[in-house]
Amino acid sequence: MAVVGTTHLVPIVNEFDLLPVNNFRFGSSSEAEKIGREVYRRKSHKGFDGCWMGCALACSHAVKGFKLKTGPFRGQNVCVDGPEYETIAGLGSNCGIFDSDFVIEMNFYCDTYGVDTISIGTSIAFAMECYEMGLIDKKATGGLDLKFGNKEAALELVHQMASGNGFGVVVGQGIRRMKRLFAEEYNADPKILNDIGMEAKGLEFSEYVTKESLAQQGGYGLALKGPQHDEAWLIFLDMVHKLMPTFEQKAENLHWFPMFRTWFGLNGLCKLPWNDVVPENNAKTKEPAKVMAHVENYATFFSAVTGRTATPDDIISMSERVYNFQRVFNLRMGYGAREHDAIPYRAVGPVTKQEYESRQERYDTQLKEKVGFDPTGKTIEEKMKVLRKYREAEYERLKDAVYERRGWNKNGVPTLEKVKALGIDYPDVVELLEKHQ
Repeated sequence: MAVVGTTHLVPIVNEFDLLPVNNFRFGSSSEAEKIGREVYRRKSHKGFDGCWMGCALACSHAVKGFKLKTGPFRGQNVCVDGPEYETIAGLGSNCGIFDSDFVIEMNFYCDTYGVDTISIGTSIAFAMECYEMGLIDKKATGGLDLKFGNKEAALELVHQMASGNGFGVVVGQGIRRMKRLFAEEYNADPKILNDIGMEAKGLEFSEYVTKESLAQQGGYGLALKGPQHDEAWLIFLDMVHKLMPTFEQKAENLHWFPMFRTWFGLNGLCKLPWNDVVPENNAKTKEPAKVMAHVENYATFFSAVTGRTATPDDIISMSERVYNFQRVFNLRMGYGAREHDAIPYRAVGPVTKQEYESRQERYDTQLKEKVGFDPTGKTIEEKMKVLRKYREAEYERLKDAVYERRGWNKNGVPTLEKVKALGIDYPDVVELLEKHQ
């Protein structure tokens, strides 16, 4: 982490079919090395860059003396903070662009303009796919040829967002508004838009392909803030380290991980020293995904600093109060129920024939072994329909299991018993929840 930072993730996620390519259609590319670890190892400054002076990991890095090619600072040599993995994947591979200098320039201008690289990358990728599918045309884009891989058009969009003109203003509003706009103004099919529009709760997805990870589908869909990886980043534990193979483990971890990660936020702590650097014997422990030796250390540190004796279970209880209260707040604002935990189907399975064909052997095998459906002689469309029914049902089953584990009802609402046990049964909370029991 100190030497190459989060750029080290690129070859790993590419190997495990988790790197978003062309709006999450695919999970890998033969061109990934062009925006991977070794490229940025050579481009990044050799000094360590941590969030604070005493950080033991110092996982952030910078590119110094980078000469900009576009925008209001064209021709100037600047220092660029990053890029991090999410920026590389979102602005790079997810837009079909495999140019390291382009990613660095986009990183600089996103920082300078004050926009988020994840939301911008995922939004541009969505607009690119809509353009390639014919859902929008050059008239809609203001003349931009918005095909995957067009780095000049992508940069122009970001400059337009900042200056408040052109199609960039539309893309800058995010995917949820684009879906509505494209349907209303250009007669685009709302069903297709919903399937490929990678947002939930109005927030764009961060940069991991979740088609084969039910745990991370839940990590995104059941997160209170939308599909970011702060609450339940389970993709590595699930797909790379294979630490939660059973359905029950996935449901349990979708309760426990958001609680422990909430605790990090409450205490202003970074999660990386917890599960990116693990004890040598961690794999032999009862629950290696949780890295319990470190959890016990955090409880000890909390007790020492605050004078309040705390155990790992106490840590989870502290977070449960906050997490459940946040869910109640979402409900009060009209968003905290089961329907709002939906995710686009592309996060669950293949939307297009091209996607199915790219992993046909895998999908055909799953139809046989998991669904009990013989794909022999069936069309791609027939197979996709059966697979979709199965995968959507699995996600709904996961919701039920996680809700039960969290002490929520079938509609994803905390029960009166739960809020009472947590000591947050204030009169206005009870009044609200009584309407949703």
